[in-house]
Amino acid sequence: MLPASIPRLVNPPCTLRPFEARDAEVVTSAAYDPLIPLITTVPADGSPADVDAYIQRQHERLSWGAGYSFAIADSETDEAVGQIGLWTHEIETGRATTGYWIAPGLRRRGYARAALQALTAWALELDEVERLHLFVEPWNEGSWRAAEACGFEREGLLRGWQKVGDERKDMYVYGVLAADRGS
Repeated sequence: MLPASIPRLVNPPCTLRPFEARDAEVVTSAAYDPLIPLITTVPADGSPADVDAYIQRQHERLSWGAGYSFAIADSETDEAVGQIGLWTHEIETGRATTGYWIAPGLRRRGYARAALQALTAWALELDEVERLHLFVEPWNEGSWRAAEACGFEREGLLRGWQKVGDERKDMYVYGVLAADRGS
């Protein structure tokens, strides 16, 4: 049975933890990124009310059955730097999806890779997760390199897979299997 609460996962330089009200600053900074609001539920305007609503939604995702939304925090300061999720809408088939973002100005510090390593290790220990996959735009080399470093294999290019803003974008699909990790 899937856990009923969001665990705290530590893999320096990051810690994955539930979102807190004090994480509003990182959500606000992500709102002004040209891409993050187009492919996530981060509010595009960054207003305090919308940022608070975003943080509240992260807590509600588990009770809705959507999955687990973690704040990615620096393991030394516990200041949030981004978000990663384990999305379980396909869990009855043994599949789950992950996705992540790091706020502008905090990238290229190893947070995405460490967060993905922690989430992947935890997810593949869950009996229900037989396959974990993620989708990355081909131009996003940093993201697909993080995925590959965490044991994900590029399985193909999905043409016009996701609407990003007003355009359909191609996505690489990456996957990792619990069976491949000796689970």
